[in-house]
Amino acid sequence: MIHRYRVLPSTMIEAARLASQGAPSGTAVVADEQTAGQGRLGRTWHSAPGDGLYVTVVLRVPELKPAITMALGVAVADAIEEVSGVKADLRWPNDILIGDRKLAGILTQYEHGAVLAGIGVNVNHLEFSGEMRAIATSLRIATGLEHDRERLLEAILRRVPTANPETAIRDFAARSSYVYSRRVSVDLGHGKVYGTTAGLNDAGFLILRKDDGSEITIFAGGVRPA
Repeated sequence: MIHRYRVLPSTMIEAARLASQGAPSGTAVVADEQTAGQGRLGRTWHSAPGDGLYVTVVLRVPELKPAITMALGVAVADAIEEVSGVKADLRWPNDILIGDRKLAGILTQYEHGAVLAGIGVNVNHLEFSGEMRAIATSLRIATGLEHDRERLLEAILRRVPTANPETAIRDFAARSSYVYSRRVSVDLGHGKVYGTTAGLNDAGFLILRKDDGSEITIFAGGVRPA
């Protein structure tokens, strides 16, 4: 079932409310505009009215694993390619890019016995303001064409509930230019580390080879080109 709203503070908040009432897997909350859209690490998600796709899907799975977020990233990237013809890049753990600019993001939380998969896609934005201008893009900016948000929603909802965590690590690595041999900085919250990516471990966490040759596992953090 799809619950549609013109304006919400956040589709994540409404999806959590529905999950607490026993909403089944595959339930989706969609808004034309969010006034308090949520991003990773406490950031906000720019949610211009009518331009983007803002949706949260309730997924009834036993626990939240990194592979679930990666499976969702692959599913959303595939849906974007189907609808627009754009082959997007994936940046660990949850960003979907065109070139070095962010096109879409995924936020996953575990509440009320369900993963809440929040998905935001910049679809028909013509411009961005403030700091977003340098780091974001949209399908319209990238292709010069306006795209059907409803068609994109349908393509995402067809894939997300069946996204396969069992093959996610392999599939994500195959789609991403960030998993192997990419010089990056990682913001750990208490400081940055620099190095070259060296793949994903069996749990889906990023391995970083530091400049001194030692390797560390990145469990969370903002990965950016260095």
